[in-house]
Parts: sequence; structure tokens; C-alpha cells
Amino acid sequence: QVQVAESGGGLVQPGGSLRLSCAGSGIGFSIYAMGWYRQAPGKQREWVTTITRSGSTTYTDSVKGRFTVSRDNAKNTAYLQMNNLQPEDTALYYCRPLGTGYWGQGTQVTVSS
Repeated sequence: QVQVAESGGGLVQPGGSLRLSCAGSGIGFSIYAMGWYRQAPGKQREWVTTITRSGSTTYTDSVKGRFTVSRDNAKNTAYLQMNNLQPEDTALYYCRPLGTGYWGQGTQVTVSS
């Protein structure tokens, strides 16, 4: 059974940092590019960042310079380091092996003073 599980979310003040993790079981992340997405209340899910199998990265403009995506294939885990968080980053964050329909339950990130 394939499972994708995000973790690491929480409540943080503006300017703070969080590190999200995305762990997989029943599926080997190493053969996939990995994507992070987020969905804010009342909005559609949006793409945040992608890391390819070789480690190349792309980001949506609003997070460039603040977020860093990485992966550890040995641990079958992807990460999203988020710095200088702002209230507009508040959302449910998801990861997905690209090209698959496997989504986790997401992890909530709330940025508020």
C-alpha cells in the first residue's frame, strides 16, 4: 500500500521558519521528481516547488529566496525548508511524486502573530 505523509507544520510568527517533511512508504521516491503544493482557505491548490531526480529545483515566484526544497533518497523523504514565513504562506501543504496520483493528507502551516 502506497502512503505519502507530510509533517512538520505548525503555528509560527511572521518571519519565522518551519521545515516540512514528506515521507513515502510502498513507493520509491528516488525515481520521481517531487512536487510541493499548498492550498489556502477558499483558494485552489497551487504548485510551490519541484525537485527533479537529479536535484534541480524550480519555485513559484512568491517563495523564491525564502523556501528551499531538498530530498534524501536514502530516507525516501523530501523536505521543504521555509524561512521568513509570511501570513500569505498560511495553507495546507502537500507533496506528491510527480506523475502519480499519490497525495498525503497535508500538513497545516499557519503564520500569524
